[in-house]
Amino acid sequence: MIDSLMKFNSVPAEIIIVDNGSKTDESLLLKEKYGDSIIVIRSEKNLGFAGGNNLGIKEAKGKFLLLLNNDTEIKSDSLGFLVSFLESHPDAGIVCPKIKFFDTPDIIQFAGFTPLSPITLRNSIIGFREEDKGQYNTPHTTPYAHGAAMMVRRSALNEVGTMCEDYFLYYEELDWSLRFEDKNWLIWYDPECTIYHKESSTTGKDSHLRRYYLTKNRLIFAKRNLGLVSRWFSFAYQIFISAPLRALSYILKGKRGYLKPILRGLRDGIMQ
Repeated sequence: MIDSLMKFNSVPAEIIIVDNGSKTDESLLLKEKYGDSIIVIRSEKNLGFAGGNNLGIKEAKGKFLLLLNNDTEIKSDSLGFLVSFLESHPDAGIVCPKIKFFDTPDIIQFAGFTPLSPITLRNSIIGFREEDKGQYNTPHTTPYAHGAAMMVRRSALNEVGTMCEDYFLYYEELDWSLRFEDKNWLIWYDPECTIYHKESSTTGKDSHLRRYYLTKNRLIFAKRNLGLVSRWFSFAYQIFISAPLRALSYILKGKRGYLKPILRGLRDGIMQ
């Protein structure tokens, strides 16, 4: 990711890397390899997705902040389009690029989101797993930003505040997006810039860790963002329909080990 930014990006930028509690101090390796060309922040504790991003946000000095996962790369000098978009759209608080799968670069991962269902708290990714034939080459607003890659306007961020750290992993960018919306900032998708994402290379495509946090954080998201009636309907759905069906599917597949993270996620989501 760092090498791709240095090779392709011509926009004046500081590159800030957050070593978010790696078991071995990888910040030392990064400093040794890149020297003063990057800024490295070391956290002895894993602060989660939001906490790690917030560390970088507090260090950054730019007018626009590009939050970029470490499992992404750019393959052309296109970040400047995101800057130009924010400069020409004063109502935009966040703009997201088109995101494609790194291993299958003609296949789209993200071209915007559909709204969350107020009960199931699920939605769809526009263009997901479609071949890119230019069908999503028009900018449009989207209800939520994508956590893997988003450029944020500093003035909007100062008004909204940093990410909520209650989630640790998953749903924090959706929560953050709603807070931008509450302050009347729009979120846009701009296909002029493309990011290539090695999806779920950290947590695995379906790991115990992923299942635990998705189960837990849907309940936390409902607490924080839904009205009283919708919140209780969503709680009932998550606890009595979604979780049991998910558990049954794992049992039928012989994956009984997934029952524990689901039950822990329900418990911790209710208690937090």
